[in-house]
Amino acid sequence: MPDNNSQLPLVLVIGATGMTGHSIVKGLLESGNFRVAALVRPASQSKPAVQEFRASGVEIRVGDITDSAAQLKGILTGVSIVVSAVVAWALTGQKELFRIAKEVGVQRVVPCDFGTPGKHGVRKLHDEKLAIHDFIEDLGIPHTYIDVGWWMQLTLPLPTRSKVPDVWKEGSWTLHGAGDTKMLVTDLRHIGVFVARIIADPRTLDRSVIAWEEELTELETHEIGERASGEADVLKAKRSHASVDDIVKLAGEAEAGVAQDPILALMTRSYNQYMYSMHVLGENSLEYATKTLGYLDARELYPDLPKYTLQEFAKEYYVLEEPGQEYIRYD
Repeated sequence: MPDNNSQLPLVLVIGATGMTGHSIVKGLLESGNFRVAALVRPASQSKPAVQEFRASGVEIRVGDITDSAAQLKGILTGVSIVVSAVVAWALTGQKELFRIAKEVGVQRVVPCDFGTPGKHGVRKLHDEKLAIHDFIEDLGIPHTYIDVGWWMQLTLPLPTRSKVPDVWKEGSWTLHGAGDTKMLVTDLRHIGVFVARIIADPRTLDRSVIAWEEELTELETHEIGERASGEADVLKAKRSHASVDDIVKLAGEAEAGVAQDPILALMTRSYNQYMYSMHVLGENSLEYATKTLGYLDARELYPDLPKYTLQEFAKEYYVLEEPGQEYIRYD
């Protein structure tokens, strides 16, 4: 738990009860370099995660990013840094929050990225994130953009015993394109460790940073998972291959299904667009992030941080009661 010294900068985490937000709060607390506050919707005050935060010394501020300007000013009082980890469908709602943050003198904002890097025009969800970047830069507020590659939790082939919908199981057994393109992966539980280092570092101000734990190909991830799963022959037999045309087709079909099941359809569309970005265009690679997009490499900035390999993660993953839990949680 951090020291409650009032001289420590206060970080307000938006979306703190979600998976990414929870990791960020935990990382900030463990660093000992910040006071931490979490913005919690009135209906979420009784969540176990919120009770856990309180017990850990996190200040709970009740409200929502859709609140009035006057209410947002109150929420942002005394805040040095805002870190946003909102759900995908709330991305555009960050604008008013950041506008008020600029008005009250917040020293740095970190919008909700925490995904894979890439250029405009490939993924609709990523385009929404890039539009927030444009808004922040037009606003002129100090900022840092943080991407983390692809989650390890969504990287390995699901075991056959998993109860997640078949569409996700089959997707996890699929090689996209040739399967030989390098991609960056990070355990979502470790995102907060990177965030705590990055936002304390003056070198990252007004820069983009890529955080990552391992870089490997999709074929390598399948082979690691098959070996660790205890059902190597079964999972290898279930491997399928999606061509570039297949990926584009699946994304288009998901778009057409938005009216029937908007959350599932949007997730499916987004997933296939991300597969195209990573495995066809190679956007989720260290070289692309640093050489093409100009990201700072968190591994170069913080060489003391331990690397957690996908093989180590796989040993934990396949003994979970439901390894596919991140496929079916929307918070």
